[in-house]
Amino acid sequence: MTTATETSPSRRTVPTVTGLHHLGLTVRDIGASEAWYNEVLGLVRAFAEPHATGDGYAVVMTRPGTGLFVGLDHHPDADRQMFSPRRTGLDHLARQVASREAIDEWVTHLDDVGVEHEALFESTEPVPHALVLFRDPDGIPIELFWFGG
Repeated sequence: MTTATETSPSRRTVPTVTGLHHLGLTVRDIGASEAWYNEVLGLVRAFAEPHATGDGYAVVMTRPGTGLFVGLDHHPDADRQMFSPRRTGLDHLARQVASREAIDEWVTHLDDVGVEHEALFESTEPVPHALVLFRDPDGIPIELFWFGG
């Protein structure tokens, strides 16, 4: 990890963005995933919508007050295989938490709801940070991350 910030070598002016709005995840079983994201991450259904292509739909979930939405996408012709970070595309999803203590609260919560997770990782290099990693029902790695920099 690096904390250095470098300017872009491009001479073009890049338009501004204001943050991450939502993430769409293709899932194998939309009902099971919706229940899991509700129980484990506290997300609630905001709405469901058909895909613009006319095939499939998304259940869009949010955690009220966060401004982040996660779309659980159903594609009728999806391969239904478990997620692999070795395929081109998403590697993992990282969610930020407010404090180091919040990581411990999440570990306790994951244990309480029976979600297997990796051991807590903590380091002071290059700046203090801690994380815990677990996987959703499709094997998508989710990282809860505290950055103390």
